[in-house]
Amino acid sequence: MIERVMELAMVLGKRGESQELSLLCAAAVEELKGCLKPGITPEDCGEAFVLGAAWLALAGLEVSEDGVESFTAGAVSIRRKNGSLRQKAMRLQALQVMKPYIEDDGFLFRGVKG
Repeated sequence: MIERVMELAMVLGKRGESQELSLLCAAAVEELKGCLKPGITPEDCGEAFVLGAAWLALAGLEVSEDGVESFTAGAVSIRRKNGSLRQKAMRLQALQVMKPYIEDDGFLFRGVKG
């Protein structure tokens, strides 16, 4: 399964094969497995699992590449890339794809005494 995630991540991210991406794909698979509802397996999710894991891996890669975009020596100017917005968007995309299969941990409703 990790190989399929890796292939899709390379296509989606327009990237070549790398050890870093391979490790991030393996970590993304494990992260998503841990989020699945009880009784649901990655195979039950079909291609959604592969797509979600690929987006998570790319989000992790985005964080690792969040560095300096440009540097000017005269009148010193350093501009950083803002990969964190792209990373958040990729993670959100992954979670949206997997929404039917993962446990919801973002909302709890308790009764209100009237």
